[in-house]
Amino acid sequence: MENFMRIPQPKTYGLLGNIPLIDKDAPTLSFWKIADEYGPIFRFEAFGFIMHFVSSHELIAEVCDESRFDKSLSGGLYFLRSLGGDGLFTSKTKEPNWQKAHNILMPAFSQQAMKGYHTMMVDIASQLVQKWSRLNPNESIDIPDDMTRLTLDTIGLCGFNYRFNSFYRETHNPFIISMIRALDEAMHQSTRLPIQNQLMVRTKRQFEHDIKSMFSLVDKIIAERKEGGDQGETDLLARMLNVKDPLTGERLDDENIRFQIITFLIAGHETTSGLLSFAIYLLLKHPEVLKKAYKEVDQVLVDSIPSYQQVLDLKYIRMILNEALRLYPTAPQFTLYAKEDTVIGGKYRLKKYDNVSVIIPKLHRDKDAWGEDAEAFRPERFADITKIPADAYKPFGNGQRACIGMQFALHEATVVLGMILQHFDLIDHMNYQLKIKQTLTLKPDNFKILVKLRENKRIDTFALSTEKVAAPKNDQEAPKYSLIGVNNRPLLVLYGSNMGTAERVAHKLADIARLHGVRSEAAPLNDRIGKLPTEGAVIIVTSSYNGKPPRNARQFVQWLEHLETGSLKGVQYAVFGCGDHNWANTYQDVPRFIDEQLALKGAVRFSERGEGDAGGDFEEQLEEWKNQMWQDAFKTFGIQVDKRTEKESNTISIQFVNTVMGSPLAGKYDSVQGSIVENQLVFNNENEPTRQIVISLPEGQTYQEGNQLGVFSWNSKETVQQILNRFGLNGKDHVIITASGRSVSHLPLDRPVSLVDLISQSVEVNEAATRTQIRELAAYTVCPPHKRELEALLADGVYEELVLKNRVSMLDLLEKYEACEMPFERFLELLPSLKPSFFSITSSPKESPDRVSISISVDQGDPGQDEVDEQKAAYAFLADSNPGDQIVMFILKSEADHQQIENQQYKIG
Repeated sequence: MENFMRIPQPKTYGLLGNIPLIDKDAPTLSFWKIADEYGPIFRFEAFGFIMHFVSSHELIAEVCDESRFDKSLSGGLYFLRSLGGDGLFTSKTKEPNWQKAHNILMPAFSQQAMKGYHTMMVDIASQLVQKWSRLNPNESIDIPDDMTRLTLDTIGLCGFNYRFNSFYRETHNPFIISMIRALDEAMHQSTRLPIQNQLMVRTKRQFEHDIKSMFSLVDKIIAERKEGGDQGETDLLARMLNVKDPLTGERLDDENIRFQIITFLIAGHETTSGLLSFAIYLLLKHPEVLKKAYKEVDQVLVDSIPSYQQVLDLKYIRMILNEALRLYPTAPQFTLYAKEDTVIGGKYRLKKYDNVSVIIPKLHRDKDAWGEDAEAFRPERFADITKIPADAYKPFGNGQRACIGMQFALHEATVVLGMILQHFDLIDHMNYQLKIKQTLTLKPDNFKILVKLRENKRIDTFALSTEKVAAPKNDQEAPKYSLIGVNNRPLLVLYGSNMGTAERVAHKLADIARLHGVRSEAAPLNDRIGKLPTEGAVIIVTSSYNGKPPRNARQFVQWLEHLETGSLKGVQYAVFGCGDHNWANTYQDVPRFIDEQLALKGAVRFSERGEGDAGGDFEEQLEEWKNQMWQDAFKTFGIQVDKRTEKESNTISIQFVNTVMGSPLAGKYDSVQGSIVENQLVFNNENEPTRQIVISLPEGQTYQEGNQLGVFSWNSKETVQQILNRFGLNGKDHVIITASGRSVSHLPLDRPVSLVDLISQSVEVNEAATRTQIRELAAYTVCPPHKRELEALLADGVYEELVLKNRVSMLDLLEKYEACEMPFERFLELLPSLKPSFFSITSSPKESPDRVSISISVDQGDPGQDEVDEQKAAYAFLADSNPGDQIVMFILKSEADHQQIENQQYKIG
């Protein structure tokens, strides 16, 4: 018989169980105290309900195993469902809206998204700084109160473009009053008998009133956004209203959107305000740490408005925040349930559905994990996150149910604390002694300080759009040299990405390779199962999601794991991993696994795996890896820089001229010039309208029955004029285009050409904008909010829904975002070649050897399909033609011609 140990339990009090041991105003602190006495695991009974509490990192490592345990909605969280419904925080993992919302909203919290939120975070932080700067010398500041105002305003603005304007009110917004009261009541309901909750009629009525008040405001926000229509917003609310779940194809309904907004307003401000309050308290009590913080801030924040990069450079400030979260995690508990009967610690039995609650403050003081100084405030312990044992640090919860907004909270807190220290001396005039207040989250109670403007610091009116946007650099630039030795070998860049970061990196790598003349492609990992090429190179960019592959890499990882050794012989690869060291126990798990498995299965690593840390200096780490990887690729594949072109610019240049030497016509595809002979509307036997178009062939051109006609449909006069107007060009001008490299081979080079002919007959203007084009537009946009909106279009799901589905072109975006200062040369270079459309030839060469006829149904095509839309554009072009008009065309005679055309389109497109 197995030898199991009885789980310790404090003294019980009849039907009340262990309830008398709990301070109803601070239950977590009571559990913490019990853990001090009873050890790392104890049993707790309340009204017949059994809960188990754990606090050692060894036991918590077991209960955080998602194959054995899942999130439980018990205690205060159960009662919080009255507010949050099936929102991300209060939903069960098996509820469909949890997975759906998680898939839709994850990209909104990527590192790229943080760049978009940065300016708005600074906007609200600047209001705090200005308020404090205007106080009289002896006016004290209620830190938790002001931090609550700040964090609520930040999530309101960033998430829903709604301004609570808390710093312009004497009292809190009614929403905040209702929310704080409701949170407090939800916590207290969990410590009372059900009959008590029923008998407290007045309290129950107030609770219901507060919930209705909160719902009313949120429903108003949703309704106003809907009434305003799509204005190009890219915030959380826009995603919830417009983006479909990539797995189910479904959107969130209005009720769930309401619950998600409530969730973000609660979780997005309560915890962060507590974090900032505790951080300021700890700094005041540790002057040596405060001194170091001032030193870093003075070295890094050299401008009145901190840039995104400067905030990333506040390494010590981030350590302070991490250490504050360790000692005083503002979300102090999370609860799990056992999926099956199990044993933890090798001796404690738990039955299926038994609840286990993690006491995070006690975990964070486990001396076995943190050392003998676990009670001390020492930010330096976070200088190397890899030295912290896995599962010893859980301020944002665990696994797939961890806080989705972690990066948002940490970036916001770094911005705020950095700006406070940049401008103010902090004064502990009351010698404050910490008293913790709990309303589900933890905060210092009645914590007040004085501030004094630092010497030589003056608060100006904040200019929030001061970040200058330079022209594209690094891998966004066109190459300044050509390559020797590529020999048409392809580059395949594969990605696994939930939040969009890995996908963005992958596309950039493919883009820069393509601009250098390398045949390259970017695709999800799942798309290339069993199809890794042995020719050229494979680069894999992927993230981990709680130690598991992203959804578009799961099948690939499973396939790779079960391959036989040696199966991938001939594949040459490199791997770059995207991660966040704040999830230390699963950091880089999937990239590391893929890297090792590829080598094990016979592939050859041509460059060492790189790691990018979203919680650190991701961009710099990526840049260092890319530089090394390209060097290794050159060496491995015998590629050299063509010294003759090294100093030349590959971007096109345009010279305006007066001489006219003729208009360009498509010189590819073996095309010829034909002339429209007839254009008639006729009716078939079913009385359906059909347009009959007859075209004369040039001398020597022949065709056969069953051939197809390829036609280039030129851009309309209206579109050409739209482009000329946007760039301030004169349509009567002629230009000479010069360029090096292969990316613009479809343009008429080194000879005078009319601007009108150039735009109308060489480039495709109406296709949906590619991600490369959108990235370039964003890089040239000098208005930060518009830049942010453009960058948000790149997110997984958003791009497909808002750009591809609606066929929004690069020209459409240029017209919408007037602050985009892209030069005409770059616009032209980014446009692909005109693509031909194909029509079946209906005439017989026996009857008309020098003419071809095509018939097109007037109602041809269903909207929304790329191929059909291109065909409809060609139809419109031909329908508007008149006898005598010239067109560029070619005869497609066989399947081999089809393949040749596809290859030709790739080369010039």
